[in-house]
Amino acid sequence: MITVCGLEKNYGRVKALRGINMHVPEKAVYGFIGQNGAGKTTTLRILAGLLLPSAGEARIAGYDILRQPREIRDVIGYMPDFFGVYDDLRAGEYLEFYAAAYGIRGKAARELRDYLLELVDLSDKRDAFVDTLSRGMQQRLCLARALIHDPQVLLLDEPASGLDPLARVEMRELLKELCHLGKTIVISSHILSELADLCTHIGMVAEGRVIREGPLNEVLASSQERKISLRCLGPVEAAVEILESWPGAKILNRAGQQVEFSLSDGPEEAAALLRALAASEAEVVHFAETERSLEDTFLKLAREAQVS
Repeated sequence: MITVCGLEKNYGRVKALRGINMHVPEKAVYGFIGQNGAGKTTTLRILAGLLLPSAGEARIAGYDILRQPREIRDVIGYMPDFFGVYDDLRAGEYLEFYAAAYGIRGKAARELRDYLLELVDLSDKRDAFVDTLSRGMQQRLCLARALIHDPQVLLLDEPASGLDPLARVEMRELLKELCHLGKTIVISSHILSELADLCTHIGMVAEGRVIREGPLNEVLASSQERKISLRCLGPVEAAVEILESWPGAKILNRAGQQVEFSLSDGPEEAAALLRALAASEAEVVHFAETERSLEDTFLKLAREAQVS
Protein backbone atom coordinates (compact mmCIF):
# COMPACT_ATOMS: atom_id res chain seq x y z
CA MET A 1 0.00 0.00 0.00
CA ILE A 2 2.85 2.40 0.85
CA THR A 3 6.36 2.07 -0.57
CA VAL A 4 9.14 4.52 0.27
CA CYS A 5 12.58 4.32 -1.35
CA GLY A 6 15.60 6.45 -0.44
CA LEU A 7 13.60 9.38 0.90
CA GLU A 8 15.78 12.32 1.90
CA LYS A 9 15.00 15.76 3.26
CA ASN A 10 17.50 18.54 3.87
CA TYR A 11 16.88 21.79 5.71
CA GLY A 12 19.93 23.71 4.60
CA ARG A 13 22.87 21.78 6.00
CA VAL A 14 20.69 19.75 8.33
CA LYS A 15 19.79 16.29 7.05
CA ALA A 16 16.39 15.41 8.55
CA LEU A 17 15.99 12.24 6.47
CA ARG A 18 18.97 10.17 5.32
CA GLY A 19 17.39 7.67 2.94
CA ILE A 20 14.16 6.38 4.46
CA ASN A 21 13.05 3.00 3.11
CA MET A 22 9.78 1.49 4.29
CA HIS A 23 7.00 -0.79 3.12
CA VAL A 24 3.50 -0.72 4.60
CA PRO A 25 1.28 -3.63 3.49
CA GLU A 26 -2.40 -3.10 2.74
CA LYS A 27 -4.64 -3.09 5.86
CA ALA A 28 -1.61 -3.08 8.16
CA VAL A 29 -1.34 -1.02 11.31
CA TYR A 30 2.21 0.25 10.96
CA GLY A 31 3.89 1.72 14.02
CA PHE A 32 6.47 4.30 12.93
CA ILE A 33 8.47 4.61 16.11
CA GLY A 34 11.49 6.56 17.25
CA GLN A 35 12.69 9.32 19.50
CA ASN A 36 11.69 12.94 19.01
CA GLY A 37 13.67 14.43 16.13
CA ALA A 38 14.27 11.06 14.44
CA GLY A 39 12.40 12.07 11.27
CA LYS A 40 8.92 10.67 11.84
CA THR A 41 6.95 13.88 11.35
CA THR A 42 9.00 14.94 8.32
CA THR A 43 8.34 11.57 6.67
CA LEU A 44 4.59 11.75 7.28
CA ARG A 45 4.40 15.34 6.01
CA ILE A 46 6.11 14.29 2.80
CA LEU A 47 3.71 11.38 2.37
CA ALA A 48 0.79 13.74 3.01
CA GLY A 49 2.02 16.12 0.29
CA LEU A 50 2.87 18.95 2.68
CA LEU A 51 6.62 18.81 2.08
CA LEU A 52 8.72 18.05 -0.96
CA PRO A 53 11.53 15.53 -0.52
CA SER A 54 15.11 16.45 -1.40
CA ALA A 55 15.58 13.01 -2.97
CA GLY A 56 13.91 9.63 -3.19
CA GLU A 57 10.42 8.53 -4.10
CA ALA A 58 7.26 7.18 -2.51
CA ARG A 59 4.01 5.65 -3.72
CA ILE A 60 0.71 5.28 -1.91
CA ALA A 61 -1.94 2.93 -3.30
CA GLY A 62 0.08 2.90 -6.52
CA TYR A 63 0.17 6.71 -6.89
CA ASP A 64 3.41 8.67 -7.00
CA ILE A 65 3.47 11.39 -4.32
CA LEU A 66 5.19 13.88 -6.64
CA ARG A 67 3.51 13.18 -9.97
CA GLN A 68 -0.01 12.41 -8.74
CA PRO A 69 -0.67 14.68 -5.73
CA ARG A 70 -4.42 14.96 -6.40
CA GLU A 71 -4.87 11.19 -6.38
CA ILE A 72 -2.78 10.97 -3.21
CA ARG A 73 -5.06 13.44 -1.43
CA ASP A 74 -8.06 11.30 -2.36
CA VAL A 75 -6.66 8.14 -0.76
CA ILE A 76 -5.10 9.50 2.44
CA GLY A 77 -6.39 11.03 5.64
CA TYR A 78 -3.77 12.98 7.61
CA MET A 79 -3.88 13.89 11.28
CA PRO A 80 -0.92 16.12 12.28
CA ASP A 81 0.78 16.15 15.65
CA PHE A 82 -0.36 19.74 16.13
CA PHE A 83 -3.67 20.80 14.70
CA GLY A 84 -5.94 23.79 14.77
CA VAL A 85 -9.69 23.71 15.24
CA TYR A 86 -12.28 26.40 14.68
CA ASP A 87 -13.28 27.23 18.24
CA ASP A 88 -16.41 29.17 17.25
CA LEU A 89 -17.92 26.17 15.46
CA ARG A 90 -19.94 23.38 17.03
CA ALA A 91 -18.58 19.86 16.58
CA GLY A 92 -21.26 18.98 14.04
CA GLU A 93 -20.70 22.22 12.11
CA TYR A 94 -16.97 21.52 12.08
CA LEU A 95 -17.47 18.22 10.26
CA GLU A 96 -20.07 19.69 7.89
CA PHE A 97 -17.58 22.44 6.97
CA TYR A 98 -14.96 19.88 5.94
CA ALA A 99 -17.57 17.74 4.19
CA ALA A 100 -18.43 20.75 2.07
CA ALA A 101 -14.75 21.06 1.12
CA TYR A 102 -15.12 17.61 -0.47
CA GLY A 103 -18.35 18.58 -2.22
CA ILE A 104 -20.61 16.77 0.26
CA ARG A 105 -23.59 18.90 1.26
CA GLY A 106 -27.18 18.73 2.43
CA LYS A 107 -28.63 15.45 3.68
CA ALA A 108 -25.53 13.46 2.67
CA ALA A 109 -23.33 15.77 4.77
CA ARG A 110 -25.63 15.49 7.79
CA GLU A 111 -25.72 11.69 7.54
CA LEU A 112 -21.94 11.56 7.23
CA ARG A 113 -21.60 13.94 10.20
CA ASP A 114 -23.76 11.75 12.41
CA TYR A 115 -21.99 8.56 11.32
CA LEU A 116 -18.53 9.94 12.07
CA LEU A 117 -19.56 11.42 15.41
CA GLU A 118 -20.94 8.04 16.40
CA LEU A 119 -17.78 6.31 15.20
CA VAL A 120 -15.56 8.49 17.41
CA ASP A 121 -18.06 8.40 20.28
CA LEU A 122 -18.96 12.09 20.16
CA SER A 123 -22.64 11.88 19.21
CA ASP A 124 -23.66 13.63 22.42
CA LYS A 125 -21.25 16.50 21.65
CA ARG A 126 -22.67 17.37 18.22
CA ASP A 127 -23.93 20.78 19.37
CA ALA A 128 -21.03 21.53 21.73
CA PHE A 129 -18.58 24.25 20.71
CA VAL A 130 -15.20 22.85 19.79
CA ASP A 131 -13.35 24.94 22.37
CA THR A 132 -15.42 23.37 25.17
CA LEU A 133 -14.24 19.85 24.31
CA SER A 134 -11.43 18.17 26.19
CA ARG A 135 -8.16 17.57 24.37
CA GLY A 136 -9.03 13.90 23.97
CA MET A 137 -12.38 14.78 22.43
CA GLN A 138 -10.73 17.30 20.10
CA GLN A 139 -8.28 14.59 19.01
CA ARG A 140 -11.14 12.24 18.18
CA LEU A 141 -12.98 15.04 16.35
CA CYS A 142 -9.90 15.72 14.22
CA LEU A 143 -9.63 12.01 13.45
CA ALA A 144 -13.26 12.13 12.30
CA ARG A 145 -12.29 15.06 10.08
CA ALA A 146 -9.53 12.94 8.51
CA LEU A 147 -12.15 10.28 7.70
CA ILE A 148 -14.56 12.66 5.90
CA HIS A 149 -13.70 11.36 2.43
CA ASP A 150 -13.37 7.68 3.51
CA PRO A 151 -9.64 7.39 2.73
CA GLN A 152 -7.91 4.05 2.28
CA VAL A 153 -4.86 5.19 4.26
CA LEU A 154 -4.57 7.10 7.54
CA LEU A 155 -1.38 8.93 8.47
CA LEU A 156 -1.51 9.73 12.18
CA ASP A 157 1.28 11.76 13.74
CA GLU A 158 1.44 11.20 17.52
CA PRO A 159 -2.34 10.76 17.90
CA ALA A 160 -2.07 10.15 21.67
CA SER A 161 0.21 13.11 22.35
CA GLY A 162 -0.82 15.07 25.42
CA LEU A 163 -3.73 12.80 26.30
CA ASP A 164 -4.47 11.53 29.78
CA PRO A 165 -4.41 7.73 30.38
CA LEU A 166 -8.16 7.28 29.85
CA ALA A 167 -8.16 9.31 26.64
CA ARG A 168 -5.22 7.24 25.37
CA VAL A 169 -7.15 4.04 25.95
CA GLU A 170 -10.16 5.50 24.09
CA MET A 171 -7.96 6.54 21.17
CA ARG A 172 -6.36 3.08 21.01
CA GLU A 173 -9.77 1.38 20.94
CA LEU A 174 -10.90 3.73 18.18
CA LEU A 175 -7.84 2.88 16.09
CA LYS A 176 -8.57 -0.82 16.55
CA GLU A 177 -12.09 -0.20 15.21
CA LEU A 178 -10.66 1.59 12.16
CA CYS A 179 -8.38 -1.37 11.60
CA HIS A 180 -11.41 -3.65 11.59
CA LEU A 181 -12.95 -1.37 8.94
CA GLY A 182 -10.03 -2.24 6.65
CA LYS A 183 -8.02 0.97 6.84
CA THR A 184 -4.27 0.96 6.35
CA ILE A 185 -2.90 2.99 9.26
CA VAL A 186 0.52 4.51 9.89
CA ILE A 187 0.97 5.75 13.45
CA SER A 188 4.04 7.67 14.50
CA SER A 189 4.87 7.67 18.19
CA HIS A 190 7.72 7.80 20.68
CA ILE A 191 5.57 6.07 23.32
CA LEU A 192 6.52 2.57 22.27
CA SER A 193 4.54 0.62 24.86
CA GLU A 194 1.26 1.95 23.50
CA LEU A 195 1.84 0.36 20.10
CA ALA A 196 2.71 -3.16 21.21
CA ASP A 197 -0.86 -4.46 21.31
CA LEU A 198 -2.10 -2.39 18.37
CA CYS A 199 0.36 -2.67 15.49
CA THR A 200 0.79 -5.51 13.05
CA HIS A 201 4.00 -4.04 11.62
CA ILE A 202 6.76 -1.83 12.98
CA GLY A 203 9.27 0.56 11.46
CA MET A 204 11.99 1.81 13.80
CA VAL A 205 13.59 5.10 12.80
CA ALA A 206 16.71 6.70 14.24
CA GLU A 207 18.74 9.66 12.98
CA GLY A 208 16.73 9.97 9.80
CA ARG A 209 16.76 6.38 8.61
CA VAL A 210 14.78 3.21 9.24
CA ILE A 211 16.96 0.82 11.20
CA ARG A 212 14.55 -2.13 11.24
CA GLU A 213 11.04 -2.86 9.96
CA GLY A 214 8.73 -5.77 9.42
CA PRO A 215 5.93 -7.70 11.14
CA LEU A 216 5.92 -6.91 14.85
CA ASN A 217 6.65 -10.45 16.02
CA GLU A 218 9.56 -10.83 13.61
CA VAL A 219 11.13 -7.54 14.65
CA LEU A 220 10.88 -8.44 18.33
CA ALA A 221 12.30 -11.90 17.66
CA SER A 222 15.21 -10.44 15.68
CA SER A 223 16.89 -9.30 18.86
CA GLN A 224 19.43 -12.03 19.57
CA GLU A 225 19.81 -11.26 23.25
CA ARG A 226 17.14 -12.93 25.41
CA LYS A 227 16.25 -12.10 28.99
CA ILE A 228 15.52 -14.91 31.42
CA SER A 229 14.08 -14.77 34.91
CA LEU A 230 15.26 -17.39 37.39
CA ARG A 231 13.99 -18.05 40.92
CA CYS A 232 15.40 -20.49 43.47
CA LEU A 233 13.78 -22.17 46.45
CA GLY A 234 16.65 -21.18 48.68
CA PRO A 235 19.82 -19.08 48.37
CA VAL A 236 20.82 -18.26 44.80
CA GLU A 237 24.61 -18.40 45.24
CA ALA A 238 24.96 -21.74 43.43
CA ALA A 239 22.93 -20.44 40.46
CA VAL A 240 24.86 -17.16 40.39
CA GLU A 241 28.18 -19.04 40.34
CA ILE A 242 27.09 -21.00 37.24
CA LEU A 243 25.74 -17.89 35.51
CA GLU A 244 28.93 -15.91 36.10
CA SER A 245 30.99 -18.62 34.39
CA TRP A 246 28.55 -19.39 31.58
CA PRO A 247 29.60 -18.00 28.15
CA GLY A 248 27.06 -15.48 26.83
CA ALA A 249 25.26 -15.06 30.17
CA LYS A 250 25.19 -11.69 31.95
CA ILE A 251 23.45 -11.04 35.26
CA LEU A 252 21.22 -7.96 35.02
CA ASN A 253 19.38 -7.91 38.34
CA ARG A 254 19.52 -9.89 41.56
CA ALA A 255 16.99 -9.55 44.34
CA GLY A 256 16.47 -12.11 47.09
CA GLN A 257 15.84 -15.50 45.55
CA GLN A 258 15.39 -14.15 42.01
CA VAL A 259 17.92 -13.40 39.29
CA GLU A 260 17.33 -11.81 35.91
CA PHE A 261 20.01 -12.36 33.29
CA SER A 262 20.56 -12.05 29.55
CA LEU A 263 21.68 -14.87 27.28
CA SER A 264 23.11 -14.09 23.86
CA ASP A 265 22.54 -17.53 22.30
CA GLY A 266 19.37 -19.35 21.25
CA PRO A 267 16.94 -21.73 22.95
CA GLU A 268 19.34 -24.67 22.72
CA GLU A 269 21.83 -22.80 24.88
CA ALA A 270 19.07 -21.87 27.34
CA ALA A 271 18.14 -25.55 27.62
CA ALA A 272 21.77 -26.50 28.26
CA LEU A 273 22.04 -23.87 30.97
CA LEU A 274 18.86 -25.11 32.62
CA ARG A 275 20.25 -28.67 32.68
CA ALA A 276 23.42 -27.41 34.31
CA LEU A 277 21.44 -25.53 36.94
CA ALA A 278 19.24 -28.57 37.63
CA ALA A 279 22.32 -30.75 38.11
CA SER A 280 23.82 -28.29 40.60
CA GLU A 281 22.86 -27.47 44.16
CA ALA A 282 20.69 -24.59 42.95
CA GLU A 283 17.06 -25.42 43.70
CA VAL A 284 15.49 -23.77 40.65
CA VAL A 285 11.70 -23.42 40.81
CA HIS A 286 11.24 -20.90 37.97
CA PHE A 287 13.16 -20.48 34.71
CA ALA A 288 11.41 -18.51 31.95
CA GLU A 289 12.21 -16.06 29.19
CA THR A 290 10.74 -12.64 29.83
CA GLU A 291 8.77 -11.05 27.02
CA ARG A 292 10.77 -8.69 24.86
CA SER A 293 9.45 -5.15 24.78
CA LEU A 294 9.52 -2.65 21.94
CA GLU A 295 11.61 -0.38 24.14
CA ASP A 296 14.29 -3.03 24.66
CA THR A 297 14.45 -3.90 20.97
CA PHE A 298 14.48 -0.27 19.83
CA LEU A 299 17.20 0.78 22.26
CA LYS A 300 19.36 -2.16 21.23
CA LEU A 301 18.96 -1.44 17.51
CA ALA A 302 19.42 2.32 18.00
CA ARG A 303 22.73 1.73 19.82
CA GLU A 304 23.86 -0.58 17.03
CA ALA A 305 22.93 2.05 14.44
CA GLN A 306 24.99 4.70 16.24
CA VAL A 307 28.01 2.42 16.36
CA SER A 308 27.75 1.63 12.64
